[in-house]
Amino acid sequence: MLSYQHIYHAGCLPDLHKHAALAALLELMAGKEKPLSFIETHAGRGYYDLNAPEAQKTGEAAQGIHRMLKENWFPPSHPFMRVLEQTHKTHGKNTYPGSAAIAQFFCRPDDKIHLMELHPGEVIHLRQQIMGTNIRITREDGYKAVLALAPPHPRRGVVFIDPSYEIKTEYADLPGIVEKLMRQWPVAVLMLWYPLLPARPHEAMVKALTALNIPKSGTFEVEFGPPPETGAGWKALYGSGLFVANAPYGFETALGAIAAALKDKSLKKE
Repeated sequence: MLSYQHIYHAGCLPDLHKHAALAALLELMAGKEKPLSFIETHAGRGYYDLNAPEAQKTGEAAQGIHRMLKENWFPPSHPFMRVLEQTHKTHGKNTYPGSAAIAQFFCRPDDKIHLMELHPGEVIHLRQQIMGTNIRITREDGYKAVLALAPPHPRRGVVFIDPSYEIKTEYADLPGIVEKLMRQWPVAVLMLWYPLLPARPHEAMVKALTALNIPKSGTFEVEFGPPPETGAGWKALYGSGLFVANAPYGFETALGAIAAALKDKSLKKE
């Protein structure tokens, strides 16, 4: 099933969580001279036009990125804010940088970027917006592709897994995929995003991931507001979670600061 397009949700609260975390992680990784590989399994587009009808339809950017900028949730020195500043200079104030754009911002010429996207329309946007001699974009199943690449060259690197979970078996399948990936590439820094929903479908997945006992691993969650009693899909999403493995020094502190900035930021219901 390939119905999901992130343009409807670009700049939402979960985006701020995962993308601020990704920017902080890549700044730490690029702070050392050794080159790195960045691999993303579900890249989406490079940039998102928040004036587009799809983005306007949900209004999630208003609750997320627009409100964040108005209320200064992050300091200007934060790595994510630096990406935003550059994005607004080059693409306009109503453009939101996706994960591929964040990776391109921090990665250096000697680093390698591998972006996978299966949706035929999204990969066209991605190829139009993210270009470079060190960037490889393919339309393929990201899970199969990352396992085929692991370990890449350079061996030092980051894997970012950010599924839509429109395929419900992903919650059950991901621990096995992560286990195989880490067996092939034990030094990979892994960041996996998951939504917090009333039915809590992530709990069994997180339990299985934790049982893998990967070094320097843990879960980092933030609730934007109280969980609704019922509901499914993005409208019922009340928080955002990250499973991180082989976290570099300083990243847990950065994640804690991001969660503190976003906690309880859902708009109050009248």
